Amino acid sequence: MSGVISHNSPSSTSNGLIFAGWNQDHGCFACGMESGFRIYNADPLKEKERQDFDDGGLAYVEMLFRCNYLALVGGGPKPKFPPNHVVIWDDLKKKSIVNLPFEADVKAVRMRRDRIIVVLQGSIRVYNFTQCPRELRKIDTGLNSKGLCALCPNSNNALLVYPGKGVGMVELIDVASIDSKPKSISAHETPITCLTLNLQGTKLATASEKGTLIRVYDTSTVELLTEVRRGTVPATIYCINFNADSTLLCASSDHGTVHVFDIEDSQKSSGSKLFSSKNIKKSFQRFSVTNSSQCICAFGSDKSTIIAICEDGNYYRFTFDGRSDRKETICKKFLQMTDD
Repeated sequence: MSGVISHNSPSSTSNGLIFAGWNQDHGCFACGMESGFRIYNADPLKEKERQDFDDGGLAYVEMLFRCNYLALVGGGPKPKFPPNHVVIWDDLKKKSIVNLPFEADVKAVRMRRDRIIVVLQGSIRVYNFTQCPRELRKIDTGLNSKGLCALCPNSNNALLVYPGKGVGMVELIDVASIDSKPKSISAHETPITCLTLNLQGTKLATASEKGTLIRVYDTSTVELLTEVRRGTVPATIYCINFNADSTLLCASSDHGTVHVFDIEDSQKSSGSKLFSSKNIKKSFQRFSVTNSSQCICAFGSDKSTIIAICEDGNYYRFTFDGRSDRKETICKKFLQMTDD
């Protein structure tokens, strides 16, 4: 649920890729291209859908699990749609069915079966998901040029998290209710650059501009559960994700690495705001990807597999055996695949 590859400049990449992001359970990933979109099954890798447009590209493609509805935002050298519009695309009918215009460019979109979340630079708009979506509330945020937010897809938990107005702050709000009040977490001392929820919406992981520590919080009590260390040298963390049972965490950064952390006993660590350096966990597995590429990561079909998608068109499938040195790496060029 965390992390996207995003390029919205004319010289983005030579392969035509503008955007890549996961669906809600990381079983698929979507790509926005300079001439349409592509949908892939993540593990095993397979192209599932391809839509080519003659008249423009897409800067954002948000899936809703594996259903036929996609949220699209135009982008690239020649945008298919205005960058301040969100278009809901019905891929069965092969046409747009909803068009939501805004006063500023759209930074991100999140969807669940009953809500559409639209992120602008200084606010978030919450809509119900119907044939004629209605704005339910406007949430004022801090400056959010990256469009950071995470939305829980669980039908029993409509939690939305996003950067707060203060430096290093994160806010959590229930978007099932139009009257709910946000809860705040002072997560880091520098600006938030990455955040994610587990599938159940019970845990939140955050990283800051410094990029050395990742913190995990209980979303109900907003208590710090654990901290893990990516490294000691500052880095830009592109993506963080939990595995299905929230016992492991993976993270990718601009150092060309994907780290895997064990957070299974994090509940035992709760209760203290800060951890001594000797208690902060380090990754037990680390993998390398193309050093110059933005990269998003998630767990594959089992907890011993990591999938990484890179801006250069490389797909990596890393398999590991616990804490041992036995590893396997598969690399493919996903943009060169077809649906045959």
